[in-house]
Amino acid sequence: MAQAPSATGLVTIFGGSGFVGRHTVRALAQDGWRVRSATRRPDLAGYLQPMGVVGQIHAVQANLRYPASVAEAVKGADVVINSVGVLASTGKQTFDTIHDEGARTVAKAAKAAGARTFVHISAIGADAQSNSKYARSKAEGELAVLEEFPGAVILRPSIVFGPEDEFFNRFAAMARMSPFLPLIGGGKTKFQPVYVGDVAAAVKAVVDGKAKPGTIYELGGPEVLSFRELLDRTLEYAGRNRFYLGLPFWAAKLQAIATSPLPNALRPVTLDQIRLLQRDNVVSKTALDDGRTLAGLGILHPHSVASIVPSYLERFKPKGQYASYRG
Repeated sequence: MAQAPSATGLVTIFGGSGFVGRHTVRALAQDGWRVRSATRRPDLAGYLQPMGVVGQIHAVQANLRYPASVAEAVKGADVVINSVGVLASTGKQTFDTIHDEGARTVAKAAKAAGARTFVHISAIGADAQSNSKYARSKAEGELAVLEEFPGAVILRPSIVFGPEDEFFNRFAAMARMSPFLPLIGGGKTKFQPVYVGDVAAAVKAVVDGKAKPGTIYELGGPEVLSFRELLDRTLEYAGRNRFYLGLPFWAAKLQAIATSPLPNALRPVTLDQIRLLQRDNVVSKTALDDGRTLAGLGILHPHSVASIVPSYLERFKPKGQYASYRG
């Protein structure tokens, strides 16, 4: 029989129905917290409830563009987490409104509500001087959060992988339809992929008081891999053989501009994402030296790509998900 929550605290997590958010909801619910998931469409977040016991997880409506809804969602919360982010601007959900203004709105509301802990999920590569709007808005959001809630803890993950990710799944789907994959910039950009479950564990560590307030932590997995190596892994796990089409950055940018009228879901990458690819996305030496990493939060054995990704890319294999089980 399921046990009732052991903790009496309440966590409000914005973006709780998203990729990182849902794994964080599960981790906190398993630890006994009551969880309030604030999302624009709570009617579509019913799948969160089975992650806890009856009544432990509750979805509420909130939109970062409407401060009143945010203030209502954080009432009575001991901990507030902001995991809302977008990979591309769409309609009113722009980098500025979500990453910068939205982050400030949540941090300000959390402070006013008397929350003791605020966790903000940003991204490695956040840089106010970057030519990428995504990276600039992430940096501006971090600054806004620390202005409104000086004791906030900011987590900057590298590329995050897991069953619902938008990297391995996207390129595996592309390999299913296309005879080649784009090798942008020679495929030399380095990443330090981190498992979504380890990011959720990092959030839980902050909630448990294992982080230094007002500090930025950088989260990377156990391996540093180039963009080409990530594509190699994708093809291997999906059981596909595809050619690489080498695209220098300038050519990739022209292609991104040419495909800009298409929905983002149909585009390989956007212009802003290509700009991000021009810089490595790994944990900095400064963060390593200062202990501002997964290890510094007590996560000593993060999951590797090979231990997680093959299981969810199996569905992209030419003969289907269960081909390996047939005689």
